[in-house]
Amino acid sequence: MNKRILHQDVQNYIDEHLKSDLHKLILKGSPFDEITVQELANQIVSKQKCEKKLPNWFLTKNIYYPPKLNIEQTSSEHTAQYKSELVTGKTLFDMTGGFGVDSFFFSKKIETVTHCEINKELSEIATHNFKKLNVINIKSVSENGVDFIKNSKENFDVIYIDPSRRNDAKGKVFLLRDCEPNVPDNMSVLFEKTNTILIKNSPILDITSAINELNFVKEIHIIAINNDVKELLFLLEKDYKKEIQIKTINVTKNGSQEFNFQYQIKPISTYSKPLEYLYEPNAAILKSGGFHEISNQLNIFKLHQHSHLYTSESQIEFPGRVFKIVEITSYDKKKIAKLISNKKANITTRNFPKTVAQIRKELKIKDGGEDYLFFTTNFKDELICIHSKKV
Repeated sequence: MNKRILHQDVQNYIDEHLKSDLHKLILKGSPFDEITVQELANQIVSKQKCEKKLPNWFLTKNIYYPPKLNIEQTSSEHTAQYKSELVTGKTLFDMTGGFGVDSFFFSKKIETVTHCEINKELSEIATHNFKKLNVINIKSVSENGVDFIKNSKENFDVIYIDPSRRNDAKGKVFLLRDCEPNVPDNMSVLFEKTNTILIKNSPILDITSAINELNFVKEIHIIAINNDVKELLFLLEKDYKKEIQIKTINVTKNGSQEFNFQYQIKPISTYSKPLEYLYEPNAAILKSGGFHEISNQLNIFKLHQHSHLYTSESQIEFPGRVFKIVEITSYDKKKIAKLISNKKANITTRNFPKTVAQIRKELKIKDGGEDYLFFTTNFKDELICIHSKKV
């Protein structure tokens, strides 16, 4: 951590160049002694990334920014705020503290937060920023979080963990045991020091696999921002053996869409041909796998077991996109061509053998406009196209 970056003239330079061409700036070199142009560029890029993701940091003077990768990997203020509402008690141990965003929001609900970060420089940066953000109830330690817990004589009301994947060798499929710290192998140690564990995971983690690796899962929260799943949260409670609650939330500009259900209690969907309205669940629900629960709780029909589109005669409040059906046709190029007069439409496929790109190429339909075409399979296993307008 180069503290010279915090000098007022350097901070002014960073603010003045937030919208500058970074390549040209780097070519000019650093105008400051003992501060490299790479350090300046890092502060500028990382601060730019915080403007929307972390406005509290962006708007606070003399914040020191880590490499942009740390900013990309950290929670947003939206998701950190959500997590803070899940915890109670007087003490919380943040085992993988990172840039400190989650610790900051936990500190608003918990009397004492211990921010643990193995990277000494990142720990120093987070500690500096806590002071600038006027937070006085966060203690910082820089060491391996598992080792700290093993050696600590203190118990905590909550332990929070954000494991990171060791490598990307397994592509999109990975287990919690592939992460650092290895939570499943340290469960017994962790539950010696707390009764509550909150684990943040990547959206690509398989929910069923994670449940099988963990003990005492009480709740699973799936958080999406503007229909993009950002985090999976697993709330564990020592000796909990009742039903697991799945809670989904999609935060949009118009408010929040929430849908909850019990894991492994599978109701039976009822099926129908497309009626007056068409419904597409938001990304959090699609990640949750609660496809039959949607049909059962909201009393609407499913188009096909694997299509994950729903329909009803009358419009309902729905956690996702709602469309008024204009016309339904079989998958016939000539018939579909007649649906769109200006050759422009938004296309979605659900349980359909062709991709959006293939369909656009075949039908010569450009993207955009007010028309929406859903290519899917109905409950009779027939390929269909649903022409609709967004409600």
